[in-house]
Amino acid sequence: MAANRIRVAKDKAELVKSLVASKETTGPFQTYVEVMIFAAALGAKHKKRVPLEVISKDLSPLRQEYFTSSFAVLINLLSITETEDIKILGEDDMADEQRIHIFEEYANGGLEIIQNELHGAVDYSERLLLLLTSERFEQENEEEEFNLSKFLS
Repeated sequence: MAANRIRVAKDKAELVKSLVASKETTGPFQTYVEVMIFAAALGAKHKKRVPLEVISKDLSPLRQEYFTSSFAVLINLLSITETEDIKILGEDDMADEQRIHIFEEYANGGLEIIQNELHGAVDYSERLLLLLTSERFEQENEEEEFNLSKFLS
């Protein structure tokens, strides 16, 4: 992979920092990479892709090497789904840059959702657990809904 790095929007940098466990915080994630992966998955689920307007200078861009192969799979799947073109998985720098761009925008969209959900929260872990629980029940309710359309001819 090229030397492209995953960037964070300036307006989301403090949120990302607060979501990572450290001496000062009790964040629910161990690394910035985990935060970005979670945010990108959430952004993709809600089809929320938000461009990064200003890049954070406080939070260094994340090297691609930090993303394990299982996390890289998510980046590739998001890219294929978004472009509907398998060529996005090419080894050239342009394809790599495009994959990163798509991932960054979905992560930024997910961070926006998280930011809204955590507004006023004291315990981020508890609020994220509630978010995940509501997402799960929302999905189960959609599956249980009785659909009469299959009986129409």
